Amino acid sequence: MGNEPLNTNNLYLTIDQGGHSSRAIVFNTFGEQVAFARHLVDEKTTGPDRVEQDPELLLTSIIDSVKSVIEQLGERASHIVAAGLATQRSSMVCWHKQTGQALYPVISWQDRRAAQFLDKLQDQAEMIHKKTGLFLSPHFGASKMRWCLDEVPAVADAHKQGQLIMGPLASFLIFRLLDEKPVLADPANASRTQLWNLVDKDWDPELLDIFGIPKSCLPVCVSTRYAFGTLTVDSFKIPMKIVNGDQSAALFSYGPLQADNAYITIGTGAFVSRSSGYYALYGRRLLAGIVMQEQDKSTYVLEGTVNGAGSALDWIKSELKLEKFTDKLPAWLAASKNPPIFLNGVSGLGAPYWISDFDSQFIGDGTDEEKVVAVIESIIFLLETNLREMLKLASPPLQIQVSGGFSKLDGLCQRLSDLSGLPVYRPVEQEATARGTAFLLVNAKHHWPEGEIGVWFKPKKNEAIKKRYEKWESYLLTAIREQ
Repeated sequence: MGNEPLNTNNLYLTIDQGGHSSRAIVFNTFGEQVAFARHLVDEKTTGPDRVEQDPELLLTSIIDSVKSVIEQLGERASHIVAAGLATQRSSMVCWHKQTGQALYPVISWQDRRAAQFLDKLQDQAEMIHKKTGLFLSPHFGASKMRWCLDEVPAVADAHKQGQLIMGPLASFLIFRLLDEKPVLADPANASRTQLWNLVDKDWDPELLDIFGIPKSCLPVCVSTRYAFGTLTVDSFKIPMKIVNGDQSAALFSYGPLQADNAYITIGTGAFVSRSSGYYALYGRRLLAGIVMQEQDKSTYVLEGTVNGAGSALDWIKSELKLEKFTDKLPAWLAASKNPPIFLNGVSGLGAPYWISDFDSQFIGDGTDEEKVVAVIESIIFLLETNLREMLKLASPPLQIQVSGGFSKLDGLCQRLSDLSGLPVYRPVEQEATARGTAFLLVNAKHHWPEGEIGVWFKPKKNEAIKKRYEKWESYLLTAIREQ
């Protein structure tokens, strides 16, 4: 981080493009929100294992959100000195170099349509993991890009004409949003294509050859902090200085990464991260990832993923034909003492199992309310499994810091604390991705205080949740062996 003196009048625009909404949030130099706007976006399940989004609607949602915060600020909008963008990692887009038009919908990180393509690469899985920190999974971008080249005529035609660009969602958004039309990729999003070398910090020639992806079609790799271009909104011209992945940015929501923290974010998916400092740490069943690169200094994490978090709750809502139940969840969590066991394969099993196609199922009977609680507990159980896997490579954390929409559930946080035996801290400010992006934009070594102290959940004696976890683990491992 730099040591520049801070101008306390400066404001920082952050854009958080997520699976269900696009947010524009403006922060001051003390980490305080001064303007907020949000526009909902849809995901479409267009077939088995297929999840897409409309690229034009994503762009509109961002532009409308930014215009809204500019309007809220009035004359103060002139104090915005920098902007940052954080997006869903592993979502990818193909677009035309001249027109900028997407040639196919955004293929979501949740999409698994290209799983079969990866089967023939199993003998190279270890090499790919060593280069990228990732396991062979259709959630990552490379197999999706290959599918587009093979199956989408508009993509193949653009490639033949030398007009194809393909890459992370973030790269498409900055191409369309910024005046300079940059063709660039930041490390966090580039790394989730499974084509980016963690050590060399660039596209890997061997991986490009394996997946059959032309380098000429890919964006140029740059640092997280970079002069990406200019965002012009009405009469305001704002330099875009940070581009990052949403989960990567969220880790910085309260300043530099702390080695003794486990960071958990629970949104559409759930993610647990531990800092590994300036070196990538490779786990046999966990991801190694980069969350920040500035010049020659890079910050890495060890990461576990739970594919079915918010998406699993969407699934059960649809399966049981329930109406809106978000407001009812706290009461259901408090009342349910012995819910059934849920084996959560929504969007596939992520870390540490890495099974792209796994049939979800309930073990035992229960009311609709108890089944919803069972889905929530399955998220906690998968997070606990990842925390335990991390103990093979890192010292035990002293505490867990949670963020994301579903961390607002006290019953979830208390169960997580009881099961892990660790205190869980939930900050009041839940816009972790935006706040982390703002911290990186401010670019100064200074205190990044919380405006209000959050809530601690201390571990309680809870033998029931521990016994359900043991049953869940046994049933899950049996189901994996039988599959």
